[in-house]
Amino acid sequence: MFFRADQIDLKKLDIQLEKTLSRVWTMSRTNTISPKPKEEWEIDLAKLDIRYVVAKGTYGTVYRGNYDGKDVAVKLLDWGEDGFTTDAETAALRSSFKQEVAVWHKLDHPNITKFIGASMGTSDLKIPEKNALNNGENNTIPARACCVVVEYLAGGTLKQFLIRHRQRKLAYKIVIELALDLSRGLSYLHSRKIVHRDVKTENMLLDMDRKLKIADFGVARVEAQNPHDMTGETGTLGYMAPEVLNGKPYNRKCDVYSFGICLWEIYCCAMPYANLSFIEVSSAVVHQCLRPDIPRCCPNSLASIMKKCWDANPNKRPDMDEVVGLLEAIDTTKGGGMVPDDDQPFVGCLCFSAARGP
Repeated sequence: MFFRADQIDLKKLDIQLEKTLSRVWTMSRTNTISPKPKEEWEIDLAKLDIRYVVAKGTYGTVYRGNYDGKDVAVKLLDWGEDGFTTDAETAALRSSFKQEVAVWHKLDHPNITKFIGASMGTSDLKIPEKNALNNGENNTIPARACCVVVEYLAGGTLKQFLIRHRQRKLAYKIVIELALDLSRGLSYLHSRKIVHRDVKTENMLLDMDRKLKIADFGVARVEAQNPHDMTGETGTLGYMAPEVLNGKPYNRKCDVYSFGICLWEIYCCAMPYANLSFIEVSSAVVHQCLRPDIPRCCPNSLASIMKKCWDANPNKRPDMDEVVGLLEAIDTTKGGGMVPDDDQPFVGCLCFSAARGP
C-alpha cells in the first residue's frame, strides 16, 4: 500500500507517536520502580532463627529464637488455613496485627516488654519441623501469617510464677515489688493514652531478676476521646471491669479494675473465682458487685488499694500514677504478707485453710 506524502497528516502522527512513547515510558518506569520501602519496624527474616515452641494460644504460637544475635520470643499469628479464611477476615486480622505493632514499637519503659520488630509475611521464615509441644508433627505456615519479635524473658509469665508459689505464698516485699512494676508499666501506658484492655497475670512476663514487664498488646488501642467510641467486651473474663462486661462505654479505668484483680492474685497466689463458671462470674460482677475475698491477714493499706481499684464506679477508681504513689508509701520492713519474715519458721496464713473443729 502506498501513500502520497502530501496526503499524510504529520501533525496527527506526531501526537499519536508522543502518546505511544509516553505510555511505553510509563509502563517501563512502573516495572522498574523500586519496591515500597519497609516500615521502620519491619525485620529481616533472614536474620531470624526460630528454635522451638514456648506456648500455643488462641491467636497463634510463641517460639523461642534468635534475631541478629539476641535471644527473642517470636509470636506467629496463625491467620487460618489458606483457602478457608475470607478476604474480610484476613483484612481484619491484618488490621489487628498492625494495631499491635503500631502500639508496641513506640514504647520504651523498663516495665514494658521490649519490641524488636515484626513482619507482615512469613515466606522466608524457617521453623523447625519438630519440637516439644507439637508431638513431632510438622509445622505448616499459612501464606498470610505474620510474626512479631520481642525480647525473650526467661522467667515466664507472672501467672506461672504465682502458681509455683500457691502453697508457700510470697513475701510481702516481693508482692509490693511485683505490684509496683505492674502499676508503673500501666501508668506509663496511660500517660501515652494507651489502654491495654487485657491486663491479667498471663500477659505479664518476668526476667531472671523477677522484674515484671507487660506484654501482649493484641487488643491495646489508643484511648478514644469519646468513651462511647470504646465499647465491646474486650479482655478476659474474671479481669474485665463491670462496664466492659455490660457493653457500656469505658476508658483507661478498665485497666485499673483489672490491676486490682491482679493485685489480689499476686498477694494470694490463687485464682480469683476459682469455683465459679465464666457465666456466673460475669453476671455476679455486674449485678451483685462480686469481687475476690480479701484475706483477713491482708494489711489494710494493700486491701484499700484493691478495693479502690475494683470500685464499680470507674470515676471513683484512682489513676495508675496515684496507685504507684500508694504502693510506694507501703512499709514492707515489718512484713505483713501471707508468709513471715525469712528468719522465722513458716506458719503461713490460715485465711484459706479448711474449717476445723466440730
